[in-house]
Amino acid sequence: MKLTNKGRYAVMAMADLASNASKGPISLSEISLRQNISLAYLEQIFLQLKNNRLVRSSRGANGGYVLEKPASEIKLSNIIYAVDEEVKTLNCKKTSRRGCNHRSVKCITHNLWDQLDQHINGFFERVKLQDLTKNN
Repeated sequence: MKLTNKGRYAVMAMADLASNASKGPISLSEISLRQNISLAYLEQIFLQLKNNRLVRSSRGANGGYVLEKPASEIKLSNIIYAVDEEVKTLNCKKTSRRGCNHRSVKCITHNLWDQLDQHINGFFERVKLQDLTKNN
C-alpha cells in the first residue's frame, strides 16, 4: 500500500483544524508546531485543500484557516484526493489490458490486491473528519 506523507499530513492538519475549530481561524504556524509538520509543506498542502474547497482562509491579525464545511461532512477520502494522493495496492491500472507484470494476463494475486484496495478506499470513504476529533 502506498500513502505518502503528503496524504498523512493533510489528514493530520485537517484533524488539528477540526479539533480547534471553536477557536476561530487557525494559522498554519500553529498547526505546524502542534503536529510537527514543516510550515512550507503545510502551505503547499493547504493550497490544494483550499482549491478543493475543504478549507477557506482569512487574512489579518486573527487570520488563518477554517473548515469550509462541518467536519461531519468531510470524508477522509476527500482530503486524500484533494492533495492528489491515491491509495493504491495494485501495480497495474484496473482498466488496462496489460497485467501487473506488464504481460497480457493479470498476476495470480491481482484479485487479492484489488479487494484490499477496495477495502482501504471504502474505509476512507466511511470515516469522517469528525470521527478523528471525538476522542480529543
